[in-house]
Amino acid sequence: MKPHFLDSDLGQHIQRQKLIAVLVIDRAEDAVPVAESLLAGGVDIMELTLRTEAAIDALLAIREKVPEMTAGVGTILTKKQADLAYSAGAAFGVAPAVNREVALHAMDMGLPFAPGVMTPTDIDQSVELGCRLLKFFPAESSGGLPHLKNIAAPYAHLGLKFIPLGGINLDNLLDYLWSDLIAAVGGSWLAPRDLIAAGDWSQIEANAREARAKVNTL
Repeated sequence: MKPHFLDSDLGQHIQRQKLIAVLVIDRAEDAVPVAESLLAGGVDIMELTLRTEAAIDALLAIREKVPEMTAGVGTILTKKQADLAYSAGAAFGVAPAVNREVALHAMDMGLPFAPGVMTPTDIDQSVELGCRLLKFFPAESSGGLPHLKNIAAPYAHLGLKFIPLGGINLDNLLDYLWSDLIAAVGGSWLAPRDLIAAGDWSQIEANAREARAKVNTL
């Protein structure tokens, strides 16, 4: 089994930056300005979710026009979607759950991949696949950090790290980041769908700047 990307330059970058913007983009033409706005605010990692048909075109545009942005792809549910993400140059792939075939397919291609976990069984299956950086989803509605600490305890000796998504915001992100379990936090509050649709790039930059300032207090 290849070493997991937690130990790679990308994994180290994620752990240093600690913030991942999770985006739903409806129009590919919004991709570059939203990426530039996030960068201006100090956030240089994003996850483009495959919830719209514009996602892959958005990734291609960001790769070409905003190469400083580390852009990955989320909501990868099938091997075909993993192929699309890899072909478009995604920096990493993320899934909401553990699908053995999809995870192995992605990693065999060389796409750094983080499955989503919420139970000890999910963690166990991910570890068996060789994954060590895991998405904790949905974080808040499943019990938040106390729940994660409980389900991760039997695996503490393996050095796993988690990225919580779902209910993370400016008010609670430090609660997570103070824990050694957490590599970074992700969320849509940095660039919510309505602000992207409205082209409110200044507010997105302000959101990113505020979050970066808070994280920098750690």
